[in-house]
Amino acid sequence: MSDDEELSEKEIRNHLGDRHWRLNHLYIITDEHGQRTIFTFNWFQSLLFKTLHFLSIVLKARQVGITTFFCILYLDDVLFGDNIKAAVIADTREHATKIFQEKIKFPYDNLPEFIREELKADTDSSQMLRFTNNSSIEVATSVRSGTYQRLHITEFAKISAKTPEKAKEIVTGSLNTVHSGEFISIESTAEGAFGYFFDFFKQAEALRLSNTPLTELDYKSFFFAWWQVPHYRLRGHFLLPETLRKYFDELQIKLNIIIDEEQRNWYWKKSLQQGDEMHREYPSFPDEAFQAAMEGSIFGKLVDLSRSSGRIRFVPHDPNLQVDTWWDLGFNDFNVVLFTQQFASEIRIIDVIITQNESLQHVVSLLGKYRDEKEYHYHTHNFPADIKVHELTTGKTRWESLIKMGMSEQTMRLVPILSLQDSIEAVKRIFNRFFIDERLDEVIKALSLYRREWDDKLGVFKSTPLHDDSSHVCSAFRLLGVGLIDEIAAIVPGRYNYIGQQDEMTDYERQRIV
Repeated sequence: MSDDEELSEKEIRNHLGDRHWRLNHLYIITDEHGQRTIFTFNWFQSLLFKTLHFLSIVLKARQVGITTFFCILYLDDVLFGDNIKAAVIADTREHATKIFQEKIKFPYDNLPEFIREELKADTDSSQMLRFTNNSSIEVATSVRSGTYQRLHITEFAKISAKTPEKAKEIVTGSLNTVHSGEFISIESTAEGAFGYFFDFFKQAEALRLSNTPLTELDYKSFFFAWWQVPHYRLRGHFLLPETLRKYFDELQIKLNIIIDEEQRNWYWKKSLQQGDEMHREYPSFPDEAFQAAMEGSIFGKLVDLSRSSGRIRFVPHDPNLQVDTWWDLGFNDFNVVLFTQQFASEIRIIDVIITQNESLQHVVSLLGKYRDEKEYHYHTHNFPADIKVHELTTGKTRWESLIKMGMSEQTMRLVPILSLQDSIEAVKRIFNRFFIDERLDEVIKALSLYRREWDDKLGVFKSTPLHDDSSHVCSAFRLLGVGLIDEIAAIVPGRYNYIGQQDEMTDYERQRIV
């Protein structure tokens, strides 16, 4: 314990008007070793305190103390300010309870007795402290009613990824409880390059990089990397993998920093534990954090591998190869058509049509437009087998409707319907054959965002995917996987996971060449 704990009541009272002093001398917390200690700013917390904006958003590595900082900061605000309502939003009820007990209630209960007597809590529940100065602080998973002057949202990227509807409720409800000129803080590790947290952070970063003056309605971005954490070090002399040594050398040049031996040791050992999650949990720079696949993502890691292997790149239409299409037909919803070309074992994703609330005739007309303007020579148009089911409203099948709209039945092919899990597995087995045009942002985004549904009650991911906008593109991919897996197996027998093989051309490929 430090000498500050022996300060007399008189000495403490002499400093109570100094907010910085209070925040570094008054509050007791438990440290990472479970020991009681006086809360004092670390480097990250000190920077936040000095440069905090009305709206602040923090992307961070693990365990740098951001949630603790804002809990203590807002607790101090409500204790020493009248008529201030503060709220902290957590991703789950369990985390909300833990944050309240450990980061708010515990520091309050351990204040000097004379302060607790003068700043008495007249409401002390499992998630709220309300004081006699008409100020309060609470922790919940969402707040909608009332008006708040302080709001902190922790792990917002996880909320956006696991429970999109809850994230939407926070944006449309909770954020609107705080008027301009008051304080909102958002912090999280990354969960993929999508969702509210990603959008908010990238907008704030764009303002920072352009040196645009911030208004009360603009977020200020903060990023805290693993290499900035003083205790992320490990003594010793180890022979690190060549790929990791190259990574550190490139990082030093890219960021103009020095990463010493002890930092490299720590990162290597930690990466052995974290595996694919390392860039997300302990990022070196912001874009690296967002590139990592989100938790629960079905194809995310395969997308990452495709990107690092150079299979997401400029993939032009080859006029010497025929074009296949793969359809996901929605009912008064999305329609998706993927365009592919094949050569040897390569499956080239060259184009896509995505429409919403448009007729089937409109999609067919776009197909003709692409044929005429982009000179696509069609080979087969592939559909799920249920396209031959009669619709109750018309008594016709969509197969018949497409033929009536001018499609040639000779080019139309039915793909067997497999179970959801089997069709997902089919895509995974041939994913390393995909070469995806980097211009197809909606396709790449959908593949990365397609994820299992989160069970909020059980706190686990379900086996079934979440049905959202990404589902439609991925349904077309599932059709592609089922439709091609046998053909790819015939071309590359027993080698689904071999990348970059240029197989000798078979009769199947020859028939696709115009």
